[in-house]
Amino acid sequence: MRRPSVHTFLAMSVATVVVGMAVLVADPALAAGPTAAFTKVSSWGTGYEGRYVITNSGTATITSWTVAFDLPAGTSVSSSWDSVRTDAGNRHTFTNAGWNGTIPVGGTAAFGFIVAGSADPSNCTLNNASCGGGPPDTQAPTVPGGLRVTGVTGNSISLAWNAATDNVGVAGYEVQRDGATIITSGTTSVTDFGLAANSTHSYRVRALDAANNRSAFSAAVSGTTTNGGGGNATMAAAPYYFPGFGTPLPNPSTVINATGIKFFTIAFVLASGCNPVWDGEGGLTGGQHQASINAIRAAGGDIIPSFGGFNGSKLGEACSTPGALAAAYLRVVDQFNLRVIDIDIEANEFDGDANRNRVVDALKIVKQQRPALTTIVTMPTLISGLSFAGTQLVNRAASTQANINVFTIMPFDFGGGNNMFQSTVSATNGLNTALRNAFGWSSATAFAHMGISGMNGLSDQSELTSPATWTQIRDFAAQNHLARLAFWGVNRDRGCPGQAVNSSCSSIAQSDWQFTAITAGFRP
Repeated sequence: MRRPSVHTFLAMSVATVVVGMAVLVADPALAAGPTAAFTKVSSWGTGYEGRYVITNSGTATITSWTVAFDLPAGTSVSSSWDSVRTDAGNRHTFTNAGWNGTIPVGGTAAFGFIVAGSADPSNCTLNNASCGGGPPDTQAPTVPGGLRVTGVTGNSISLAWNAATDNVGVAGYEVQRDGATIITSGTTSVTDFGLAANSTHSYRVRALDAANNRSAFSAAVSGTTTNGGGGNATMAAAPYYFPGFGTPLPNPSTVINATGIKFFTIAFVLASGCNPVWDGEGGLTGGQHQASINAIRAAGGDIIPSFGGFNGSKLGEACSTPGALAAAYLRVVDQFNLRVIDIDIEANEFDGDANRNRVVDALKIVKQQRPALTTIVTMPTLISGLSFAGTQLVNRAASTQANINVFTIMPFDFGGGNNMFQSTVSATNGLNTALRNAFGWSSATAFAHMGISGMNGLSDQSELTSPATWTQIRDFAAQNHLARLAFWGVNRDRGCPGQAVNSSCSSIAQSDWQFTAITAGFRP
């Protein structure tokens, strides 16, 4: 078993009441143009399932569509499918997935969502026009003024700006760093984390309204991080850390101060339906994961959330379409203003062809929506290189131009008794060959898109990776300029020679945080 974890499963019992008569907000037969009609499919005491059906009652084929609506404060969309969703304050925007954007005259398309609360959508627009078929709102918001830097640390820059105005109300603000969008914010301030020390970045912002009209961008402002905080700008060295796993739970600031590590891969984002939640928790905010993220950032570090792992319900299985899965990934990206995400694809999410393809296709959508975001896929491997499933994943990424940045292997649990340095080198070279074959890259280019994620001490199958072996692996990765080095995990980075494999220590003789300190020295 890879990466043993402790899972708290939340049993939810919800009495569902099916609405016998669908309530539509528009009658397509009477509309002058394309319409989007809302149906409350089912409801219960604390929420409901909603559905919009888009009908092309116009005179030309629709090649793409965007539906947006408001929900009042205290009411939110918790999950969605068959679309790519963006949330900005109380405004929720749904854009077609890659496969359902074209609607011929007289045709329809649909998407669904779950709402926490009882209020119906309001102020609905379809491609900037009324969902009832009326004339579009074409007036853009005013340009946000007063963009300014309000604070800097060794790895972050904080920004604020003055609110824009609009005839129907501002729905959110798109923030760009160095020419690429990093987040859509529902407020007039944001902090950009995970930057390199002594690095300068240019920012600008524009406003979006309820009809998805966009203002011009503001004048740019620049900010420079301070000395000594950001570490490796690429976030290449980022061992796994699992809040709530191992006794006692390591204090992130203690580990940062002791080792010089700046970045952690936080495990794991799982699924509650097609809704992202932290492993062992019922949501994304307010729990131990949130507290750990806050502590890491307060100590000058930053995080890479890892979606998946070996156990639990995975978003790649729970979300029915690539668009719905991409929307779930982006909820986490925007919630924590992320620069990097890791998809740890294992078990049936990896072995099931449909699930594996859905993950790749969703990551393509994510990169289209957030070009500045770095995407990582972490997967199992054989000593000789990728399995059939891993090879197929790489080939699909190449053929669909998914633009995945880093392909990381987990070179452990081979069966015991192996020389872990030689096995890691063999598996890494096998991945290099697979990438060269799929993308037509040179060996050096392939290495630059690769990562290694090991297991410190004794693996689940009692393979031994000592500190000396891990140093060899780190140096091999650095010499070949790999993009990523990680291990499972910081929670186990303590000595306990003679003990069986467990969640709190490495089962070998070592000093506290020794593998983390070795990893902190990695530079591509």
